[in-house]
Formats: sequence, C-alpha cells, structure tokens
Amino acid sequence: MASGASEVLHLVRKGINVRAVQATTRKPFRFYLCGDPALVASLRALLLSGHADDAVPLDAAACLETIVPGRLPAAANREARLVIFLGRRGDLAGADLAGLRPLRLPIFALTIDPEAQPSGPAAPPAPGTWAEYTVPAVAREALRGRVFPHLITQCRGIEIAVARRLPPLRETVSAKLTRDAAGNALKVALASAAVDHIPLLGLVLGAFASAGDMVAITGIQMMLLLHIEAAYGRDPDVHRMWQLLPIVGGGFGWRTLARELSGFIPVAGIAIKGAIAYAGTIVVGEGVTFFYEHGRHMSAMQTSTIYEQTKNDALAFARNVANNIVRR
Repeated sequence: MASGASEVLHLVRKGINVRAVQATTRKPFRFYLCGDPALVASLRALLLSGHADDAVPLDAAACLETIVPGRLPAAANREARLVIFLGRRGDLAGADLAGLRPLRLPIFALTIDPEAQPSGPAAPPAPGTWAEYTVPAVAREALRGRVFPHLITQCRGIEIAVARRLPPLRETVSAKLTRDAAGNALKVALASAAVDHIPLLGLVLGAFASAGDMVAITGIQMMLLLHIEAAYGRDPDVHRMWQLLPIVGGGFGWRTLARELSGFIPVAGIAIKGAIAYAGTIVVGEGVTFFYEHGRHMSAMQTSTIYEQTKNDALAFARNVANNIVRR
C-alpha cells in the first residue's frame, strides 16, 4: 500500500505545473469604483486590507480605479472586469447608472443602509446591466454573503490574481476554487466508475481506469492546494506543500472505500464513487483554507462534519448523473 501511494504521488508530482500556477498570480485585472466618495474610500480600504505588514503593494492599489459616471475613460481598460457603484439609501434613484453602460461591464450597485438586512439578486448582473445589493455596512461580514461571491463569479480565469491582491476576497476565491476542483474530481470518478460497470470495457480497461482516476483526482487535489496557497499570497512551492499532506492523505482511504463499494453495489456504486471523490476534494479545499485563515488544521470532528454534509449533497447529484450514464 505504501509503495502504491508513493508511486501515485510520484506521478502526480510530475504532472504538477508550478509555473502555470505562478503565471495565474500575475494576471492583470481592474475594478472600477464610483459613487459616494466616502463609501468608495471605505471599500477601497477594505479590499486592500490584510497584506503582510499592512503594506499595500503598488500592483494591488492599481487594481482599483475610481471613475465618474458620465465622464468615463475614452476607452475602457481591457483589463477591467466590473464596476461597483456605492451609495446610501435613496441614492440609487438619482444615480446615472446609464452613463456606465458604455463600459459594457457588470455594474454592482451597492446600497449601504445600516437598518436593512443584506439582500441582492440570485445571480450577478450581466455585462452592460446593473443589479442592486443592499448591505448594512462596508464590512467583510456584510459583503461575504452574496456580494463577494458574485464579484468572483465575474472574475473567471483571474480568481487567484484577485485573491492575491485583495486579501478580503481570499476565502471566497478559495471556496470557488474548491467547488471547481470538486466538480472535476466528480467527473473523473464518474467516468472511471462507468467504465468499471460496462462489462467488456470494464474487463479490459477497469484496472487502468482505477489507477488513472487515483492519479487524476490526487493531481486535482494537489493543484487545488497550490492554487489556494497562491491565493493566500504565498509563492507556489511543491516542497512546502507536503506539510499539508495530512489534509489530502484521507483521500486515498475515501477513494479506496468508493472503489470497494462500487464493486458490491453495481449501479449505486457509480454514484457513491463520484460522491466520495467530490466530498473528499471539498474537505481538502476547505481544510487548506481553514489552515491559512486560522493557522491550524481543522479538528477531526470538523473535517468529518464537512465531509458527511458534502457527501450527502454530492451523492444526490452524482446518483442522477450516474442514472443518465446507465440509461445511455
């Protein structure tokens, strides 16, 4: 077993592309800010807070640009991803949001109302349109519920660069990276399990699929570790990554259990294998995020709780996908 794990880790390590991770940390982007000057200053201070020694890097400060509706730049910066308009209760009615539409960017209209409960749309605004979000204050706790996740949704491909420069968004970015990685692990596990359950194909390729999915899923989890590490301002380092292996180590046991269950429960096993791959990856991502947020690992009870909750949710989804595979 130890020999097999060592071989898998060797294959995974060969496939890890640290340079690619480093390149994602340098991707340029820009957020436009406008509206009430005091609120703009507050949001700017919040988004730039949390850097080491409270020293704001120049490239981070340059990512937030204040503009005035009606007096827009001659051409929108091609690195711009969104506009955030800030106002107090009642300000939105008289705001010139139409003057921002030529930018063809999603417009987040934040209304700051200390007496209101946080609210906002179910989905972020599309380019050239605006949506109102009401929050009681320009504070991390008030914005993390819906505003931050929707901002990050509009930052596809630059999430790590955003988190690196704007520390309050790191936890939200890590959550998105974790969900994306878990989705990829689910697809790999379902494909492998489906091969195992097609009689002739499973007989020929089953062993290779089982070995391949362990390498692939472990690789996904290792890359997730590097991505989250980079999001939290650390340069990706494979050697330092091994200190986080206790978080990933359980993944071997979960995938082994999934493989055994799939052998005893032919159809349901496909769903079980996918669910465990998904849940295991969620535990890895949330465990690493917890480590960087709090400076310590999760307790066994915390890990088990997250794993069970996620597994149950993933199992329901994976069972539907597996049934579709079987029907086809």
